[in-house]
Amino acid sequence: QVQLVESGGGLVQAGGSLRLSCAASGRTFSYAMGWFRQAPGKGREFVAAISSSGSKDYADSVKGRFTISRDNAKNTMYLQMNSLKREDTAVYYCAASPRGSYAVAAYDYWGQGTQVTVSS
Repeated sequence: QVQLVESGGGLVQAGGSLRLSCAASGRTFSYAMGWFRQAPGKGREFVAAISSSGSKDYADSVKGRFTISRDNAKNTMYLQMNSLKREDTAVYYCAASPRGSYAVAAYDYWGQGTQVTVSS
């Protein structure tokens, strides 16, 4: 059983930066890992994903502003968020996909979420 714990959320002004972390309790080095977010009144949406080999994928809305990375030795994944916009305000969740697929249904493990609020 893998447990995921996000941290690093908070309140930031538009144009600012935040770095989210996702610490895994188990060995997730062979898993694909991803970040998702859910804004008030909206469904959960994909933000970014990283494979066990380091391949990355991003939602169009965050390309060029967000960077996903992982440190397998620390069982930790990161999301560096730069040039934040008000529309980035959401609860951010990390997730782990044991089968290595980026499909939402393949993510078997989810964190509890961390709030990111971007003010104007």
